Amino acid sequence: MPTWSLRRRPGRTLGLLLLGILSLLVIRRYLYLEQGSCDHEVAQRLNWRNLISPWLRHRQSGLQAKGQNFMLEDSTFWIFGGSVHYFRVPKEYWRDRLLKMKACGLNTLTTYVPWNLHEPERGRFDFSGNLDLEAFVLTAAEIGLWVILRPGPYICSEIDLGGLPSWLLQDSGMRLRTTYKGFTEAVDLYFDHLMSRVVPLQYKHGGPIIAVQVENEYGSYNKDPAYMPYVKKALEDRGVVELLLTSDNKDGLSKGAVDGALATINLQLQHDLQLLTTFLFSVQGARPKMVMEYWTGWFDSWGGPHNILDSSEVLKTVSAIIDAGSSINLYMFHGGTNFGFINGAMHFYEYKSDVTSYDYDAVLTEAGDYTAKYVQLRDFFGSISGAPLPPPPDPLPKTAYESVTPAFYLSLWDALKYLETPVNSEKPVNMENLPVNNGNGQSFGYTLYETTIASSGVLSGLVRDRGQVFVNTVSIGFLDYETKAINIPLIQGHTMLRILVENRGRVNYGEIDDQRKGLIGNIYLNDYPLRKFRIYSLDMKKSFFQRFSSHEWNHVPEVPTFPAFFLGALSVALSPSDTFMKLEGWEKGVVFINGQNLGRYWNIGPQETLYLPGAWLDQGINQVIVFEEKMAGPVIQFTETPHLGRNQYIN
Repeated sequence: MPTWSLRRRPGRTLGLLLLGILSLLVIRRYLYLEQGSCDHEVAQRLNWRNLISPWLRHRQSGLQAKGQNFMLEDSTFWIFGGSVHYFRVPKEYWRDRLLKMKACGLNTLTTYVPWNLHEPERGRFDFSGNLDLEAFVLTAAEIGLWVILRPGPYICSEIDLGGLPSWLLQDSGMRLRTTYKGFTEAVDLYFDHLMSRVVPLQYKHGGPIIAVQVENEYGSYNKDPAYMPYVKKALEDRGVVELLLTSDNKDGLSKGAVDGALATINLQLQHDLQLLTTFLFSVQGARPKMVMEYWTGWFDSWGGPHNILDSSEVLKTVSAIIDAGSSINLYMFHGGTNFGFINGAMHFYEYKSDVTSYDYDAVLTEAGDYTAKYVQLRDFFGSISGAPLPPPPDPLPKTAYESVTPAFYLSLWDALKYLETPVNSEKPVNMENLPVNNGNGQSFGYTLYETTIASSGVLSGLVRDRGQVFVNTVSIGFLDYETKAINIPLIQGHTMLRILVENRGRVNYGEIDDQRKGLIGNIYLNDYPLRKFRIYSLDMKKSFFQRFSSHEWNHVPEVPTFPAFFLGALSVALSPSDTFMKLEGWEKGVVFINGQNLGRYWNIGPQETLYLPGAWLDQGINQVIVFEEKMAGPVIQFTETPHLGRNQYIN
């Protein structure tokens, strides 16, 4: 078995690492200077390279693929990596999760970069708070981890549209992940901004980034042979100088490789290990082997089981991969949460959207707690490290708070008058093409369509993904992928027809060009297209709820009208702790705590609780808002342990 040990590296390499971390601590001081201060203005004028020890400027080689080995400078290097996505973990917990990674014996952090979250509107970029990529990378450096960055532009990652922004779909001819001009022009502008942040964080500039991935699993898509060379050149032209990689599963490996980048493979089961030698060798000959994604578990879909991969199976496969002379990245080391509406979906034989939890049955739980996998893998990596591992941090405390009984309520129909002026349109307009958000359309949430009808009959049309149909305020059923028509009962005179459509998550893997949401094309009553719509964008951002002042809320009636918002208060007496919300008796909706969107709940499972980070709670009173589509329970409960539903073992 190969051994990874600091003793195998010359002392100057360790010294280089320590000096690098000290330099990054100095840099971090400048990055966090208060905006508007004199010192901040001085820091903005300082060049990154001027803050780094002159000796560190002479990092020359970086991570290289030499023969069958990785080399970092002049030393053999094994990549023992783990994936953590900063956008799925509260910023306050980044350090905790990365310290646990270091204590497990890993030396490299890998992370995706979600374009759709960083550029929610064309030309408007957000790298603040939970999206502060630079702070995340610098935190890894301080802890002593190298970084492999996976910037896309497409990342899959079980995130909406694979991380591509939905405003791309405003173009009816859009061809995603190709050299179609409308796509590459958008990628170029995004990369101009993103790489200005990434380039200074590279190893050869004194930072921790030792490799960058070109796109993601393109061999499984493979619609344009010019696309991967374009992405590679786009990275290099903007200053990416570290080792380039590609990543594909066995079906896409031969088609996803690109000249000048090292091919790596994604797999899970032991019987796939032959791919390490046969597939990789056939693609690129005798070069370093790496499993870029060893899947430590799997994601869950609404209505399905909670997927489990036994810890003993994980240990056997990880050991076998390293015995085969391969580097490895654990996907996921820590999965985190699909906060808000960011979850993706799959649509092969049927449409299946991903649950809010991205627990993934990973090495750490959704809340960052230790598992049997962690204990066994730490023992394993400790046995080959050649040096004692740092002690694991203590687990974060959990609390089961007192149940909350919602005291106030506002039906959706009463809330409409407080919202922004609706869009008036002769025909239905899909979410992405609504003239909202500065012309960028609607990315996430719900859209309400209203029109007037004068007769009963059969209502039919293409609804993506789930449309609750109302006659006035009475729900009469749903339109979705399975139910494409519904009977409208007998009515008298002119009646309001309403369709509340939810984007349950755009497909993130497979065919993605058609992932527009809302009403797609015409909606028909007795085969006659309906006209004159009033359309409300219900994206439920923080600004959405700021329109509801206290006097607009009513006491909860005995028989509420749904859909509706329910308002309650969670009291936290001491320092806030993590907890899990349990909405027993509620059917389907979304939860907001102090304006933070925790994500969706749905009683079809498998997920039965929502993770609530203590970092998002205040000592004292915390606002709890639940948007419920159909049926409310009496209380909102809290528990110290998650309930992820019935288990299904992966084999």
